[in-house]
Amino acid sequence: MKPIQVGLLGIGTVGSGTFNVLQRNQEEIRRRAGRGIEIAMVADLDTERARSVVGDTAKVVGDAREIIANPEIDVVIELIGGYGIAKALVLEAIAAGKHVVTANKALLAVHGSEIFKAAAEKGVMVAYEAAVAGGIPIIKALREGLTANQIQWVAGIINGTTNFILSEMRDKGLDFDVVLKEAQRLGYAEADPTFDIEGVDAAHKVTLMSAIAFGIPVQFDKAYVEGITKLSAADIKYAEQLGYRIKLLGITKRTDKGIELRVHPSLVPTKRLIANVEGAMNAVVVHGDAVGTTLYYGKGAGSEPTASAVIADLVDIARLHTADPEHRVPPLAFQSNTLVAAGGELPVLPMSEVVTSYYLRIRVADEAGVLAKITSILAGMGISIDALLQREAGEVSGDSEGSQGVPQTDLIILTHATREGDMDTALAQIQQLPTVLAPINRIRKEELN
Repeated sequence: MKPIQVGLLGIGTVGSGTFNVLQRNQEEIRRRAGRGIEIAMVADLDTERARSVVGDTAKVVGDAREIIANPEIDVVIELIGGYGIAKALVLEAIAAGKHVVTANKALLAVHGSEIFKAAAEKGVMVAYEAAVAGGIPIIKALREGLTANQIQWVAGIINGTTNFILSEMRDKGLDFDVVLKEAQRLGYAEADPTFDIEGVDAAHKVTLMSAIAFGIPVQFDKAYVEGITKLSAADIKYAEQLGYRIKLLGITKRTDKGIELRVHPSLVPTKRLIANVEGAMNAVVVHGDAVGTTLYYGKGAGSEPTASAVIADLVDIARLHTADPEHRVPPLAFQSNTLVAAGGELPVLPMSEVVTSYYLRIRVADEAGVLAKITSILAGMGISIDALLQREAGEVSGDSEGSQGVPQTDLIILTHATREGDMDTALAQIQQLPTVLAPINRIRKEELN
């Protein structure tokens, strides 16, 4: 059978990895796919760099539309990134009857519904394993391996930059700003790390996993997104003393009221495997009613790990290239006519309706009656306390007195599960107390059991 012909848009880190792995393992891949897979054309603005990677094995062009217009090309791999030209090229490739493979989580999280609809109308596939967690086959696990299950929740460390920063903060006792600069120096963080450290990258990824897990449209605009920029070394140290580690988690859960879709720092019990994922590694935990809890761990980025996922998609397309479209795996796991409408019976809940438990660090004047006032406010909102510690502020900060020489102490409170809206109200009241001397630090706590 004639090898499937592939056009590659963008040959940067992942593109070059894809080309190199396909060349190195071409015989193994052919045996698995049932036919050869060849990158016949490459489009990149830097044509000289592209030629240095592919040599004379593929035609190099500076205009991606030359690939889309070529009737010999069966599959287009989009590795440009972003929402702009990438979206236009993907839709043009679909309109031209090409299958599409992409690692572009931002594009799919924001415009996925439009893209999947266009693909269905043309009878072509859009595959995106590489868009979430790099080399970890989590999309395939959710979409195919766990298809017998009613997925109950998914929680993941799905951004390597933030996990590296949090690991370094814990290991070295340093604050966020110091570790960020080191991460940039080492190449773990971009010069502009906003998408990573503010949680946007993780939110793109958990939006896709949520849609697959629960059969809902991609709804990135409904996600709650909070990054790690406000975390301090003090909170990481206190969490450790309490038996927890702080991780930036992407979380999506099915509840009686709807779907939770959120990204934020979370205290996770140290005994959980995911709490021990360090450095730039990724991990995703999925809980299904039949299988229970499963864990997927590996490299979430990098040239060849991500290329591994891109090529897995190419192999799937090669296998199903001639199959009737209705016999292929749906892009969001559920048949398109069964997807729940946005805002329908499974709406994405606002953060105020999410129920979880909390870690609170409250800097207060060290005087009688302070604790009683705080616990009274919490009790008044129906919030029960799981654990409470009092620590001299100087234990972590080295300064047990404020700027006016007032003795200070940190109250560390762990709560039982409560509604976020009730916690917001309680914290607003506590913050107004004259004995509360600094903004309250609130971090959500996830037991993941």
